[in-house]
Amino acid sequence: MGKELSRRDLLKTLGLATGGLLTLPLHGFAENNLRIHIPNAALNPAPDKPVTAITLGAGNRGNVYGEYAAKFPDHLKIIGVADPNKIRNQRYCQRHTIPTENSFVTWEDVFERPKFADAIVITTPDNLHYGPCMKALAMGYDILLEKPIAPTEKECRDILALAKKTNRIVAVCHVLRYSPYFVKLREFIQNGSIGELISVQHLEPIQHIHMSHSYVRGNWHNSKETTPIILAKSCHDLDILRWMIGSSCEKITAFGNLKWFKKENKPSGATPRCIDGCAIEKECPYSALKIYYRDRQRTYVFDLPDDTNQHGAVILDRLKTTNYGRCVYDMENDQPDHYTTNLQFSNGVTAAFSMEAFTSYEGRRTRIMGSHGDIVGDMTQFTYTNFLTGEKTDWKLSSDAHGGGDWNLVSDWVKAVSQQNSNLLSSSIDVSVESHIIGFTAEKSRLSGKVKKIVV
Repeated sequence: MGKELSRRDLLKTLGLATGGLLTLPLHGFAENNLRIHIPNAALNPAPDKPVTAITLGAGNRGNVYGEYAAKFPDHLKIIGVADPNKIRNQRYCQRHTIPTENSFVTWEDVFERPKFADAIVITTPDNLHYGPCMKALAMGYDILLEKPIAPTEKECRDILALAKKTNRIVAVCHVLRYSPYFVKLREFIQNGSIGELISVQHLEPIQHIHMSHSYVRGNWHNSKETTPIILAKSCHDLDILRWMIGSSCEKITAFGNLKWFKKENKPSGATPRCIDGCAIEKECPYSALKIYYRDRQRTYVFDLPDDTNQHGAVILDRLKTTNYGRCVYDMENDQPDHYTTNLQFSNGVTAAFSMEAFTSYEGRRTRIMGSHGDIVGDMTQFTYTNFLTGEKTDWKLSSDAHGGGDWNLVSDWVKAVSQQNSNLLSSSIDVSVESHIIGFTAEKSRLSGKVKKIVV
């Protein structure tokens, strides 16, 4: 074919509209259950000079993106950091050889200096995205912004407006757009392999311990202090649905509530802290002693010392002094532990999305229904079934965090900043704000019990 066809033209040309068989190559994927490797960022040519950046927030996500710079220093160089946690700050400085004068306690400290880098990486807590992002834009920095953009719809719109006014590049960390799994699902939808897209079902299983850790005990336990869970946890999913379907969302309805992690469900004999001689601690799947001390899960939040012999004592101390040691039924949490949305898009496609806390597993599940085929996947593999022939074809991929999307995102962002071309981004501020508005509108629907129109 001499030129690229639209999906509808492709269907017509190849006979799918009348039941013909369409088989298209899946570049980069392996058939017959063979595994593939995610593209290596090293294959992308380095810019003329590395993009320099300052990281605000040296926690988990700050280190994920920072490690790209450690691995590919000719692409990205971290030259500054701000974090009030001394241990995190020092470790980050050591990892990236950051000079003492570029180590800051707060994000405000960074902006007391004239601009001294190309870009800012914002991985602060959700409620500390807006302030540094607005200041960085005003001072002429390009930005890599961890999701969610900001806790409120107004703040998201403010950031978008200032990014446009200052003509700065802002990449939002909707990393699933860069996951080979979702890239390939989107390709199937757009190239006509399943015929006309009819509907999508998508599930995000949070996993029960992850829920108790992050959204009951953790930083996101209270929506009023941070942001609603539909954005804090699932703005990725709303964004990926919008991206795969390729059409604006018109209406949404949402249901959900906090059903289990609340005081009326606190078992008899439970104490305010799991370490206080709780009578049912050994029988509770959410025991802080079990999760953090005995099983040593998610202990990164405790900033453990390098000496592993001290870890046990430090963990026990944290369970006495932080929210991570408190009973899950005795917190000030208000985030729903189950959340269901139905979405209608302008092209007539419908989608059902569920976020569920009470699962034994993580990893998103997706079902895509088309007029001539369907796909069932779980982020590690998917199966395509051709309705005409009944033939099933399986694909598998090897993946890291977020299905391989984290570093793919950073790689594109580095190219966009070095070339000053926001068109190189899949997850730019423009499209990301739209999916955030879907989330804010879902929350309005859940609280009001009404179907809501999406106004972008």
